[in-house]
Amino acid sequence: MRLFTAVTPPAAALDVLDAAVASARPTARGLRWVAREQWHMTLVFLGDVPDDQVDTVAGELGRVAARHPAMSLSLRGSGTFPPQPVRSRVLWAGVDGDTAALTALATDLREAAVALGIPVENRRYVPHVTVARARITTNLTAPCARLETLATEPWQAAEVHLVHSRLGAVPRYQTIATWKLA
Repeated sequence: MRLFTAVTPPAAALDVLDAAVASARPTARGLRWVAREQWHMTLVFLGDVPDDQVDTVAGELGRVAARHPAMSLSLRGSGTFPPQPVRSRVLWAGVDGDTAALTALATDLREAAVALGIPVENRRYVPHVTVARARITTNLTAPCARLETLATEPWQAAEVHLVHSRLGAVPRYQTIATWKLA
């Protein structure tokens, strides 16, 4: 199973993000916009996990998540990957609030996955919600500027989800486990 862990913003925050994305859409061509029901903050991408290891992985990651506190987060601002809007492929909404706690959670989940033998990427964690992708490097200056004023009310992030991702013309996500934060 192709898996990742994530935090999902509440509907009220997604409503504000939806309005910001609607204003950004006309400013860029050739982008594949991520559907609202797929907006989330990835904590760690696990990749393909053998079916016979999913329960073990879920159990251990659930124990790790339970040791972390709930946190106050909001969506604020925007950015791109790579971080040069003129030559980028990914447009994202930024995350604000207890980002140090969110980063610590992501780091501990990644370390637990590695200890279980799952080869995950080891790069600096940047809390974000991906809203659009381009197949080739594209100038994302205009849509990034439209999203820059994004600011939601803070919310309490109290759960982590283990998500099964199925690739296709339109990726499909299915939550297979949810863990409460302390």
